[in-house]
This record gives sequence, C-alpha cells and structure tokens, in this order.
Amino acid sequence: MAPRALYLCAMLHEGQYDLSTGAGLIACPRCDALHVEEELALGETARCVRCNTVLARPREGAFTQIVALSFTSVVLMVAAVFFPFLEISRMGIGNATSLFGVALAFSEGWLMPLTAAVFAFIVGLPVLRALLLIYTLLPMAAGRRPATHAGAAFRASELLRPWSMAEIFVIGTSVALVKVAGLATISIGPAFWAFCALILVGAASNVFTCSTTIWDALEDQGARTDGREVVPEAAFAQKGAEEIRG
Repeated sequence: MAPRALYLCAMLHEGQYDLSTGAGLIACPRCDALHVEEELALGETARCVRCNTVLARPREGAFTQIVALSFTSVVLMVAAVFFPFLEISRMGIGNATSLFGVALAFSEGWLMPLTAAVFAFIVGLPVLRALLLIYTLLPMAAGRRPATHAGAAFRASELLRPWSMAEIFVIGTSVALVKVAGLATISIGPAFWAFCALILVGAASNVFTCSTTIWDALEDQGARTDGREVVPEAAFAQKGAEEIRG
C-alpha cells in the first residue's frame, strides 16, 4: 500500500518557501521570475518585480462571476451554432444558413476533416473550457469542497485558453463579408451577433480569472493540484522533526 501523502505547504508559514517542491513560491508567467507567495487581501494586486505582470488579483465574488460568464458562453455558443448566421441574396434569390447547416453541407468528401477541425477550434474548445471552469469553480462558489479532479480540470482549461478561436472566426468572417458585399446583398443573422457577444463575455471572464488565486483556493480546500507540494508521510515527519530540533 502506498504511503499516505500529506501537503508540505501545511508546514510552511507565510513568507517561507521550499525550493525542492516549489511550495511557497510563485513564478511570473511572462519572465519566470520567482517570488515568495503571500496571502493577499481582497482587492490587492501582486505584480512581478521584473516585468510588472499581474501575478495575483483576488476579487470578491470572482468565482460566482466566472461561473455565470461560463454559463453565458455556453448559451451564446448554442445560439451561434443553430441560429441563422447570415443570408445572401442576389436578384431576388436568397439563401440563409447557420453554422450547423454549413457543417452538414461539408460533412462529406475531403473537406470533412477541415470542417471538423474548424468546429473543434471555434465551437468545441470554447464550450469545453467553459464547462471545465464551471466544474472547477461551481462547488467552491457555493461554499463546498472542490469536485474530484478539480485541479486537473482547471489545468486543462488553462491549456485550452490560447486555442479558443471564436474571435479569430469573427474577424475572418467580417473580412470575407466585406469582400462579398459588392457581389450580393448580405444580411447578418443573430448567430453573428451571438459570436460577437461571446467574445465580450470571454474577455470579461479572462479579466475575472486569476489562475494563482484559483490554484491557492484549490490547495487551501484540500484538492490535489500538480503534486509537487505532496511528499510522502515519512519525509513530512522527518522535515517536521528537523524544524523542531532547529
């Protein structure tokens, strides 16, 4: 039976750190400068001493706001996929379509892999990231313990953040519509505006999301994160004895 694991960070007081595990330290995501982690009050901001990047910015009610924005993102994405996206008409003949209709139109032949990839990056990844944030933060926003594998879910959501390309799709579509506008009459449907609202909601969610604060909240409530702060019980007891003798 594997030895029971304990959190090494429980041995450390504020201002202390352990270089062997990284407990008590925080690295700047831009320049990798190491800083000693300290507890921040609500409204305070910790910045990197080298490049001034924001390291932590706890906000009151931020978890609830992120969960609400994530639910909003899912609803907007459903509307963006199934509602009419645009209508093109010329000489009295028009045709309206949605993104789902476009996917069905190109679901056969050699364009099918491209269609699947486009839908994965534009629709699938943003929805998956929103669901992962809801899974991670909803229990803590309700005052309960984190869900099982909440640390892994939040890590996956952070990895998916650069690959959510809804805004790239809207920019590309806008450029294409400018080119086509001289050839036909174009009417923008509600799905296009849903995508625009989705970009604003995503930007607001990124503003409220402080990864350092979320990691700290997960660790403070007993959730396993990356495992670097976890040591075997024997090593925990040995280090504690050494501190007592010192």
